[in-house]
Amino acid sequence: MNLKAGLWQQQTLKLTMTQELSQAIALLQYSTQELTEFLENKALENPLIQIDQVNVQPMNPLIDRNRRKHQKVEKDWIEQIAAKPFSLEEQLISQLNIKALSNDQLRVIRHLIYNLDENGYFTGDLAEIAVKLQTNQELVEACLMMIQSLEPIGIGARNLQECLLIQVEYEYPDNELTKKIISDYFVPFAEKKWRQIAKELQVTLKDIQDVFDEIQLLDPKPGAVLGNETSAYIIPDVIVEQTPEGLTVRMFDDMLPKISFNQQYYNQFKNQDQQVNRFLQDKVQDYQWILKSIEQRRETLTRVVTKIVEKQAAFFENGPESLVPMTMKELAAELDIHESTVSRAVREKYVQTPIGTFTLKSFFTSTIQTVVGDEQTSSAQVKKAITRLVEKEDKAKPLSDQDIVEQLKITEGIIVSRRTIAKYRDQLGIPSSSKRKRFN
Repeated sequence: MNLKAGLWQQQTLKLTMTQELSQAIALLQYSTQELTEFLENKALENPLIQIDQVNVQPMNPLIDRNRRKHQKVEKDWIEQIAAKPFSLEEQLISQLNIKALSNDQLRVIRHLIYNLDENGYFTGDLAEIAVKLQTNQELVEACLMMIQSLEPIGIGARNLQECLLIQVEYEYPDNELTKKIISDYFVPFAEKKWRQIAKELQVTLKDIQDVFDEIQLLDPKPGAVLGNETSAYIIPDVIVEQTPEGLTVRMFDDMLPKISFNQQYYNQFKNQDQQVNRFLQDKVQDYQWILKSIEQRRETLTRVVTKIVEKQAAFFENGPESLVPMTMKELAAELDIHESTVSRAVREKYVQTPIGTFTLKSFFTSTIQTVVGDEQTSSAQVKKAITRLVEKEDKAKPLSDQDIVEQLKITEGIIVSRRTIAKYRDQLGIPSSSKRKRFN
């Protein structure tokens, strides 16, 4: 090994990550919302960038007020509902007969409601609340029972066991077995120790199975339906439309702010001192790079989606069950771009199609080998095959993961490991064979 000191010349080729290149990469992976926020922030720091709010209509309050007197203003009532949700307290208090309550009762009830979590469970301590409000604990307990009598049934429960018991008392008041099992055998029942419970209660496994089916219909999170979050709306980045000539791809830029060059500001300050001119040139270059990066983002995203539509034509005709295997590496090779570019282009972006709105990432599925030559299938098709097998299985003797492996190889010609079956089953929300077993 030569360790002598010296000077040598060496020619190398490497890519330098400039600020402009870094910005172009960042813009490519931005969603519509992120890109909008980026442009608005850039407009604040660069006086030469002007945001044209094309979607904002100027309003004359006097004209608008007079128009409302003579015309019926059309309103989207669905939007109004989503924009003004009722709070949890309002939804519960509205069910009470406030006139029949004393001031102390109403004060305690409001305080108890503040101690409900997002699932509707009471997380406070009754004794501490009684001391804090300077009242007796019996009143606090009575007020909690009032809350537990409200809808949705199960609200105000202190734990899952009490939540289910409240719902059973309401839904199945005459089913003593269900109430007995939840009250006295809750943990063994959840652990599927049904034979032990059946022996002690002198009932059949079929009776226990019926109790299980009833409990499955109950809601373990009753407060979730009273959430005050506004509805989330998806804005597609790309639209795929069916035309007489076939499927077409177009970018949906309507929600993006339009940027333009502030020529008035530039003319006002140019040709002053050298420092101002240097500042203006930097901002001009920044503006030009942003325009170029946005156009590159648009071009790359259009190319990627067009290639997806080309390779997944069956999907747009028949639906998700016809999704064919396709990887980002494969798509990148056909477009002669890097795989990371495809990954950035599809990140958190949606496409609106004639059959629904989907994430761009959902079109990429891993390939699964089949027994027929070099033919392959997609993970989506394997999941569909697993679902079909589970639906048709004998519930008294459900298929194990290894059984599913063998059945897929015989009936579908699909080669897949038991570990993969377990992973796909979890993703599909299908429980294990022991939990799918039913007693008839």
